[in-house]
Amino acid sequence: MKIARQVVLGAAFALGVFGQASAQDWPTHSVTVVVPVPAGVASDIIARVVFEQVGKQVGQTFVIENRPGAGGTIGANMVAKAAPDGHTILVYGSIAAANALYARLPYDTVADFTPVVPFGETPLVVVTAVGRYNTLAELIAAAKAKPGELNYSTVGIGSAAHFGAVRLAVSAGLTAQHIPFKGPEWLADTIAGRVDFSVPPVTTVIGPIRDGKLTALAVGAAKRSAALPDVPTLIEAGLKADAIYPFYTGAYLPAKTPRAIVDKLHDEVVNALALPSVQERLAKIGVEKLPMSVAEFDQFFKDDVATNLELVKTANIPRQ
Repeated sequence: MKIARQVVLGAAFALGVFGQASAQDWPTHSVTVVVPVPAGVASDIIARVVFEQVGKQVGQTFVIENRPGAGGTIGANMVAKAAPDGHTILVYGSIAAANALYARLPYDTVADFTPVVPFGETPLVVVTAVGRYNTLAELIAAAKAKPGELNYSTVGIGSAAHFGAVRLAVSAGLTAQHIPFKGPEWLADTIAGRVDFSVPPVTTVIGPIRDGKLTALAVGAAKRSAALPDVPTLIEAGLKADAIYPFYTGAYLPAKTPRAIVDKLHDEVVNALALPSVQERLAKIGVEKLPMSVAEFDQFFKDDVATNLELVKTANIPRQ
């Protein structure tokens, strides 16, 4: 019995040492970063900026793999089912919204992922075609004058732009039609005026706004965006704080990933975010700092899941 027990304990010790060594050596080969939205939208842009630098720090390649579809759940499921070895990372800005919207998911949003680190918060911005509306008050008045006739575009059901528009509508007491797109047409149709308005992350539309192709009416944040200092906040535009839909992008690993790997990924991202060159690139596209420990981000994420579930109920959004 003593011999058998010593063998078991020895095996357990060996596994523990191996786990520690693996964590210390991470990453041992290229890392797949799954972004479950189309290229060019907020989470994708931010992921490329951050992991370009992280790759330099650890001496490995981080490959961005866009897996859009089903409100981001296709890409999220890919990571949930991946080996928990730190070589498959999920970067998602609307995972809590998707959880609230889809009644049946192939994964458990809370149990199957380990929140690691937020990259930052990106305020949403109400935009419209140039010349369509000059202020948010004009847009709201038009929507109330013709209930349900105005429409808004998004990159899909459950996206930040979708839930941002829903929260805006609930707070302002208006109704509008949701037109979800699967590709960049949402932006083209908004610029062309075929869609009345959109509420995307600043990151996604900062270029068209600066180029004079879109009019920014209000920013969904407690304070003005450094990227759009002349654009009022929703509160300055006359709405209450409940009109703001906070949008952040973060990195997640599969559940059961060794804590040492979780901590190392967290620290490498934090180090990357601290670099002036990275800060400058993110600031230019409207990303605000959102520093958190692993434990703080875990609680923040769970609270966000609960908040999005409540929004779906309040707005009577049919669950898919």
